[in-house]
Amino acid sequence: MAESILAVQALRKSFGALAATDGVDLDLREGETHAIIGPNGAGKTTLIGQLAGNLRPDSGSIRFAGEDITHLSAPQRARRGFARSFQITSIYRDFTALDNVALAVQAHAGHSFRFWRAAREERALRDPARVVLEEVGLGARADVLAANLAHGEQRQLEVAMALATRPRLLLLDEPVAGMGLEESERMVQFLSGLKGRQTIILVEHDMDAVFTLADRISVLVYGRIIASGAPEEVRANAEVRRAYLGEEA
Repeated sequence: MAESILAVQALRKSFGALAATDGVDLDLREGETHAIIGPNGAGKTTLIGQLAGNLRPDSGSIRFAGEDITHLSAPQRARRGFARSFQITSIYRDFTALDNVALAVQAHAGHSFRFWRAAREERALRDPARVVLEEVGLGARADVLAANLAHGEQRQLEVAMALATRPRLLLLDEPVAGMGLEESERMVQFLSGLKGRQTIILVEHDMDAVFTLADRISVLVYGRIIASGAPEEVRANAEVRRAYLGEEA
């Protein structure tokens, strides 16, 4: 069995009287795709924010590759190999797809953002950016402004930017959100190709995508994980069916 790369213990985060995460325990193995599912308001995005370093937990601990990173900032975690995509697409809309990924390569290399010169002229940035665009299926769209890409292509571009940083852990927050059927199928097919090669935490409402991609699933309800295990275990769990999956199971 692969070693645990991420260990979360008793993680708590409240907003006033609302406990968004309420004693969450979670472990992630190297090379695993681990899905976090749950109804709206369950605390999924809050949990991802704490893992990424965008939100400071009230209590609990997060260890990554043996290091306690609970109090590290998002940039510090990024330098240790975290990369995140967001529910709402976060790209530079006035730059081309290639420019966007080249900037991500540049950031990973530790250079300052000299937008107009470095990212657009240096082959050391553009060549690996083209490789990543090809990997996500956007090679032919490299020179198109991000604003002119279809919604599904913009989501692919955001994942490409995350992958360009060569992360040890990829946090994907609803990567197929808002996609049509064909776009969603393309994204799922691409993410399937990362299985075993990339360690991923996946937050997603699309149950077809979840059960296709996940090695393990954790179900979050009212800030607490009520079940965690292989997809078929979770699908058969009576408490999960009552609390969330219902007819979708």
